[in-house]
Amino acid sequence: MPNDLRAARPVLDDTDRAILAVLAADARTPNNAIAEAVGIAASTCLARIRTLRERGVIRGFHADIDPTALGRGLQAMIAVRLRAHTRERVQEFIRDVPGLPDVVGVWHVAGADDYLLHIAVADSDALRDFVLEHLTTHPAVGHTETSLIFGHLRGAVGATSPAGRAPVTDQTGVRHLPAEG
Repeated sequence: MPNDLRAARPVLDDTDRAILAVLAADARTPNNAIAEAVGIAASTCLARIRTLRERGVIRGFHADIDPTALGRGLQAMIAVRLRAHTRERVQEFIRDVPGLPDVVGVWHVAGADDYLLHIAVADSDALRDFVLEHLTTHPAVGHTETSLIFGHLRGAVGATSPAGRAPVTDQTGVRHLPAEG
């Protein structure tokens, strides 16, 4: 389980957090620029990033693609309540739903609902068809509630250093942490 709170949390020092802050702001920042920004040697930076990946702190590097460019101009969050919470039904749901072509993300949540699905579709007809064809007919699903997404802002988790300083880009294009002050 990716968010298993019982698992040991990795210990991060200030240098690791500074590296993560630079990567969170721009994952395409070259290693030498990250090293310069946090004040360590490029070889040390590369080794630390490799270790952060191996430890599962860095889970991946992703392109943030505009769904509209792919002809999917309507996005929605669909709250899903399962019919029964048996192991069989839960496994059936998590086996089937994340792989559907319109699904952008799936969150297992606490509260009245069990899952939130982020989907991107072409239009309201495609949204209706998705719910009717994939959710209301799924044997594990008991109830759905759909909310349209009007906009999305990315949060700042990991985008600041331990001192709360966000990386900045200077006139030469190098990203670094600003001086404390």
